[in-house]
Amino acid sequence: MQGVLGFISFIAIAWLISTARSAIRWHAIWVGLVVQIALVAGLLYLPGTHAVFNALNMFVTALQSATVAGTSFVFGYLGGGPPPFTIVEPGHRFIFVFGALPLVIVISALTALLTYWGILPWLIGGVANALRRSFKLSGAVGFGAAANIFLGMVEAPLFVRPYLARMTKAELFVLMTTGMSTIAGTVLVLYATILGSAVPDALGHLLIASVVNVPAGIVFALLIVPETSVSADERWDPPRGADSAMEALANGASSGLTMCLQISAMLLVFISLVHLINFLLANLLPDFSHLPLSLERLFGLTLAPVAWLMGIPWSEAVVCGQLLGTKTILNEMLAYLELAKLGDGLSAHSRLIVTYALCGFANVGSLGIMIAGLGELAPTRRADVLALGTRAVLAGTLATFSTGTLVGLLATLFGA
Repeated sequence: MQGVLGFISFIAIAWLISTARSAIRWHAIWVGLVVQIALVAGLLYLPGTHAVFNALNMFVTALQSATVAGTSFVFGYLGGGPPPFTIVEPGHRFIFVFGALPLVIVISALTALLTYWGILPWLIGGVANALRRSFKLSGAVGFGAAANIFLGMVEAPLFVRPYLARMTKAELFVLMTTGMSTIAGTVLVLYATILGSAVPDALGHLLIASVVNVPAGIVFALLIVPETSVSADERWDPPRGADSAMEALANGASSGLTMCLQISAMLLVFISLVHLINFLLANLLPDFSHLPLSLERLFGLTLAPVAWLMGIPWSEAVVCGQLLGTKTILNEMLAYLELAKLGDGLSAHSRLIVTYALCGFANVGSLGIMIAGLGELAPTRRADVLALGTRAVLAGTLATFSTGTLVGLLATLFGA
């Protein structure tokens, strides 16, 4: 099967670009691959998982309704409240900045509150202990990697900030790669909302992807930058954070607002740049196959073989290659927006694979954010972060691609 070839190919690429092939701990790699396969199979196909998906979808619906109540009060009909006029085109009523992004603020505030109450650190700690036992990671690295399931690639290192300066180069790379191979909980629900009916049980699939991509990210991090130094193996002590629940809510809301502004600016600039580049390509270069060149066509043609290796039929590989290219060069949000527009234009099998393959922050823009964030948290490691940055993007990309490939293989095997 092509998926098996793809999975092996992604592992081989990581091995080929490894900084120290002789230092690779193959036992940890095999354990990680087994954990990745077991998590995908268990979370997708064990009895009761559909009930969990239904519960998650109910939670998303409740969260969306609660957010609409807030946006309707603050923004009126722009935020989902009843309009003072007759709607002629209901499909044009939704405004992204008022209808979708406020959800990020609510999630950010809830995350801060759960952190203050100790619930989120407890959940992360449980995952961190499992990672420590499986991969023999230090306490700080295990916790930082696990935090990426729930937090962003800049927020997660905040939990282990005192230890960043003392981490080995390989440990720092694990932290960077797991940040690239996952998405933040603050945008996870937003992406599930964007995908909507295009991908049934979208929230459940995105959550599974974030969980599975942590061990997957560790596997590719250990392959590309193996440990060649002695780890301090320090235990992790949780940060105090806010002094009250209200302070936690206020801090979370403020962080969420900043994130919304950044997302809005990012989308505005990136979409404008794509249109500008497409205009230049179409007018300055000759047509290709009787059609004008565009970024989408270039991505599709270049990454179609990668999409095929992941288990996507060749007839849909070019379209899926466009999505993979959009995610890698621009960002995953734009790719998910395009996937949602395609809807039934792709088979359910291809949509499932691509949903998992896109679920990570590994892209050029995120690299800049990570360099700035980690450079601020640990100024003495800025040179290491710069040196490892490109490899972290590649490792995170390979991790998400491997998970998408694995999901496609199991879906074919179980007829799902």
